[in-house]
Amino acid sequence: MVNDDQFNPVRTDLAVEAKDMYGKEEGQSEGITVRDVKKDGIKISYVKINDEGARKTGKKRGHYVTIYADGVKKQDTASQEAAAKILASELENILKLNHIHKNDKGLIVGLGNWHVTPDALGPMTVEKVLVTNHLFELEFETVAKGYRPVAAVTPGVMGVTGIETSEIIAGIIEQYKPEFVIAIDALASRSIDRINETIQISDTGIHPGSGVGNKRKELSKHTFGIPVIAIGVPTVVDAVTITSDTIDYLLKHFGRTWKEKDRPFQSLLPGGFTFGKQELNDTDLPNLEKRQTFLGMVGTLSEEDKRSLISEVLSPLGKNMIVTPKEVDDFMKNMAHVLASGINAALHETIDVDNLSAYTR
Repeated sequence: MVNDDQFNPVRTDLAVEAKDMYGKEEGQSEGITVRDVKKDGIKISYVKINDEGARKTGKKRGHYVTIYADGVKKQDTASQEAAAKILASELENILKLNHIHKNDKGLIVGLGNWHVTPDALGPMTVEKVLVTNHLFELEFETVAKGYRPVAAVTPGVMGVTGIETSEIIAGIIEQYKPEFVIAIDALASRSIDRINETIQISDTGIHPGSGVGNKRKELSKHTFGIPVIAIGVPTVVDAVTITSDTIDYLLKHFGRTWKEKDRPFQSLLPGGFTFGKQELNDTDLPNLEKRQTFLGMVGTLSEEDKRSLISEVLSPLGKNMIVTPKEVDDFMKNMAHVLASGINAALHETIDVDNLSAYTR
């Protein structure tokens, strides 16, 4: 017998998506405060969740910042650099909110599995992070002002090590005694539009593997006794999400064709596809009557009903696969560079935010 929970999986680690599921727009409502801004052409969403909001969304109380870094997908170097600068600024703000000072000792943890590309973001980022603790330990007099002691580790995954990741990190914290931890991990999203272009920063810690139903023990201030800042990027979606989003794109395509071509439904066949790479958006959605004309009952379902139906079909068959884009290798390299550049600038006061690449291996 299939557990009912399988029919309504929440395949997301992102607070902005948990907020969207409850219909919260910009402003404050039911324990969730949302604010959207744009900096250098990049959208940033700030979500603050209190105890009431935590009960409604399933996300821990705290601060969440989402940076829409689509320059990684577009292979746009200038946009990637702008995203790294914004990441540095927002990470600095999160550190201040958690009373972390400029000389406090930090531990960077790259979560994930080196051998699985979409799960290798943490280790790939750690490889580029500026590590300085050994210099403070061995050659303190040679360290210039504006740097802090930083150590980094990639603890692997339980399937490889046989040990809970949180236990490995707890042992390192006991010996190293950092004032804070920054944990980097690949996340799961419930929207194909956010894959490999959304960066989330939060001060709530992290549950490794939770987005793909493989929840391990949490890494948080509650478990370690020191602030745990989580940085994550969604790299995978499930088949339910892909199917649901495809239905939405079909409706938007039909809706735009209906408006612009002003011709009957029979013309909406492959030969009538003329939009190329133009973006489709919510304004292209047709009304309820036309949705039913296009896709019957499925076209009239709400977002959650549609996902529940697709999950109800796929899950018992074992077909709700976890999927990543075919270009994931390049995406991961570029995103790891963006994350490492932003982290280096946020942690070391002396690093020039306008020349981040010089400090990233």
